[in-house]
Amino acid sequence: MKNVVIRTIQQSDNKKLAEIVRTVLAEFGANHPGTVYYDSTTDNLFELFQKEKCTYYVALINNEIVGGAGIFSSDGLRGKTCELVKMYLAKNARGQGLGKLLIEKCIDFAKQNDYKSIYLETMPELKKAMSIYEKFGFYYLKGPMGNTGHFGCDVWMLKDI
Repeated sequence: MKNVVIRTIQQSDNKKLAEIVRTVLAEFGANHPGTVYYDSTTDNLFELFQKEKCTYYVALINNEIVGGAGIFSSDGLRGKTCELVKMYLAKNARGQGLGKLLIEKCIDFAKQNDYKSIYLETMPELKKAMSIYEKFGFYYLKGPMGNTGHFGCDVWMLKDI
């Protein structure tokens, strides 16, 4: 990977990140109602992640935004559980270890902020992502946790940290 930078989100990143999220979901046929594809917060990620104990990391290659991932304290999650959210990489950025770097940064942030587990929601269409989550020790749940509002996601996973 050449000139890779992972940094926290800036307000000027909103438009490009929303474009990446929606393009990836459409690419995999996962752009259906009840997903972040239709979520208005997808257009305002910088503002969304200004919440305490939350962060969003942006990945850049050669100064071009190619994706990101975040940790969010989603509504209704029990105790010290956070959510890994909006983990997306543009097609040209996949297969280079960038997703692994983003997940590692998110896990480190969660630990530093005293979270004890990380929850995520995804869809069967995103099989490759699911296999990566499994390698990080995420295990499958029988149903959703919390109240994310993303009823279009029907795969739920959790990792103890």
